[in-house]
Amino acid sequence: MPRAASSPSVRTRSTRAGASRKRASAVAGGALLTLALGVAPAHAATPAGGLTGGYAALGDSYAAGAGVPWQSDGLCMRSDHNYGRVVAAALTPSSYTDRTCAAAKVGALTEAQTDAGIVVNGPQLDAVTPDTSLVTMTIGGNDIGTSDLGFVDVVLACVGLAVTNPFGAPCHDHYKDTLEQRLDAAMPRFVDALGRIKATAPGARVMVVGYPAILPDDVTGCTGKLPVTTKDLAYLRSLIDEINDKVADAAASGGASYVDTIAATKGHDACSAAPWIEGILPSSPTMPLHPNATGERVIGETVLHALGR
Repeated sequence: MPRAASSPSVRTRSTRAGASRKRASAVAGGALLTLALGVAPAHAATPAGGLTGGYAALGDSYAAGAGVPWQSDGLCMRSDHNYGRVVAAALTPSSYTDRTCAAAKVGALTEAQTDAGIVVNGPQLDAVTPDTSLVTMTIGGNDIGTSDLGFVDVVLACVGLAVTNPFGAPCHDHYKDTLEQRLDAAMPRFVDALGRIKATAPGARVMVVGYPAILPDDVTGCTGKLPVTTKDLAYLRSLIDEINDKVADAAASGGASYVDTIAATKGHDACSAAPWIEGILPSSPTMPLHPNATGERVIGETVLHALGR
């Protein structure tokens, strides 16, 4: 399978929406990237053989590898080939706890996640202990939607709205700025959760992993592949940047590193000929508009590059 050629960048300052396409930078000699805000708190050592402590993998369906074989947890849809497993296999931590869960919102970091009143996952931060050396997470995208599907929920709404105005931007006109407002409302809670991780495991490296290139920069390549108007495809592409920008800003505010995965997955979006992120009707086992097994592996390798591995 192909391997991503791009090295990631770590978020060091706030940018406006759309800036995520410019975050990736080359790293000479595979040197360890600097932490957000340029301040490097004490971290547990990472010897050649692996981490000195434990590794906690947190986040939503993109971190869980939802739909990717094999699924090790039916309710949360955790895959044994998600990017956390890729990282853990390379670093051989003293312990590995995967608390990722499909449909998780930011609130799931500190509170039990439920479905129809049934608890499907405990608070994800329970996986973090004083012995934890590394924490990774992808989360925030579900907070823009009215349901637990988040970004996918919005795309499906755009598909339905396209029939009402096939040459306009009916989805953008429908949502206006409400999605950004929902995301803004969730970010203070995210920063607080990052602070709790630091309080529990002050020596841990905390990596907030951004969302991949779900759609291409030039959305005209999606014509006929996603039943959304061209103008709304551009809107959805900008929304991906908006989510990543706000999550990256929160990571910086919470003292965590941000790992950009857009560059590593560019050219393998849901509209490409060789997708690592599948379309609305996946051709490889995964959820719609989510990474397939190759995408999860590439994201894991991107995290490892950011860790200097």
